[in-house]
Amino acid sequence: MASKFNPLRYDLPPNTRACLFQDPKQLSSPPKTPIQDPKLIINGGSTLSGHVSISGSKNSALPILAATLCCSGSSNLKNVPCLSDTRTMASILESLGAQLMTFNGEIVVNTDGLLSVEPDSAEIRKLRGGFFVLGPLLARFGEATVGLPGGCDIGTRPIDLYIHGLQALGATVELRDGKVQAHVSNGKGLTGASFGLDCPSVGATETLMMAACLAEGNTVISNAAQEPEIIDLAGFLTNCGAAVEGAGTDTLYISGRRRLYGSEYSIMPDRIEAGTYMLAAAITRSHISMSPVIYSNLTSLLDKLSRAGCKILHLSDDTLELSAVPGATGDNLQGFSIKTRPFPGFPTDLQPLTMALLSTCKGISVIEETVFENRMSHELQKFGAKIQVCGSTALVFGKGNASPLCGSQVIATDLRGGMSLVLAGLAAEGCTEISGISHVDRGYESLEMKLQGLGANVTRMTSSSGPSQNFGISFASL
Repeated sequence: MASKFNPLRYDLPPNTRACLFQDPKQLSSPPKTPIQDPKLIINGGSTLSGHVSISGSKNSALPILAATLCCSGSSNLKNVPCLSDTRTMASILESLGAQLMTFNGEIVVNTDGLLSVEPDSAEIRKLRGGFFVLGPLLARFGEATVGLPGGCDIGTRPIDLYIHGLQALGATVELRDGKVQAHVSNGKGLTGASFGLDCPSVGATETLMMAACLAEGNTVISNAAQEPEIIDLAGFLTNCGAAVEGAGTDTLYISGRRRLYGSEYSIMPDRIEAGTYMLAAAITRSHISMSPVIYSNLTSLLDKLSRAGCKILHLSDDTLELSAVPGATGDNLQGFSIKTRPFPGFPTDLQPLTMALLSTCKGISVIEETVFENRMSHELQKFGAKIQVCGSTALVFGKGNASPLCGSQVIATDLRGGMSLVLAGLAAEGCTEISGISHVDRGYESLEMKLQGLGANVTRMTSSSGPSQNFGISFASL
């Protein structure tokens, strides 16, 4: 049974107590029609052209949706991407009793009528980011019970950094029956503290930042993650009345507030999606433009692609044009080496996709994965890519003037590895069939529609209904 919190114990809005005793069934979602796991059929070899619009950042939207739990009243979030992951996070908030409304690509979240401090464990298991709710619930209500998170199987992602940080803020945290159970030790609330993270985990930084915003006193978090998504989350929290300084550096300074209030906020564009379409243009030797793009969030990738021979133009403050057409590059693209690092280093989320590109470039490239140890386990070799993997290092043997890749039947087993198969299919000769494409749907809004708009020959298929040209997961079904 979901944990219930005492509405008299904590400082909640006046109408909350009545809401706590409503029938939870009144707030439940309507039955959802099961969706067959689709396949993507790609007839490769097409040159891409045109313009693609970049959606809001998934990796910003998930923690910002969780952060609405810190706030009284309603938060109006704009530019939230319509993805299976954001839909799962919305379901997690609903399972707590939050009220959600969606319209015109916006989500309004009202958390005044929360019913529980224990989200649906089945939903938490679908999504690593679901664990973000631990910090806001504990900070606002003094207790929380959250199941262990799920997500892509790309390596070990321990929660000890979260637990140690919350303990430093004055929480008692225990692991029981596959759930993290936490409550404030003093019976009043979290207390500010100074502590460091053993590694600059993005998720831990975000969770502890949210918790510290409602802790009494000042908090300093050292060795914090510096990713742009941290800055975006801090921007939302600041709009809600929080006092956060240092976002984007390795040290965060947070002055706790008694209460935060919902606000309006627009999610930043997705840097990983932007990088994906840059790599799609490069691997197909094409010329495309995209917007909106924040250049400073993509410096490491832009530098590598430029060195490979791609021509990159900044058409405006937020519009980028990339050409890998042989006539523009002067020769075939040259291979390069990468080593994944926390921001501002090369992003691990783009490593599998970059590997696909490098298999079509000249020379031998070296890839070192330092963030997730299982991120080499995808199926590019089935396309004919020549890759030797030893632990967390891969040697990619590229070829000369044409793609060495041939269409294949492959299975996507995680989000970014799955997208690397899509890129390989775009460049490969012949037909490619990718099963398990629901993994890719977790991070790419309207994927086949955007690719079709650029000229790719891509069709989505389900096992029961045949081709589907406009598959999407709508928030309206919540």
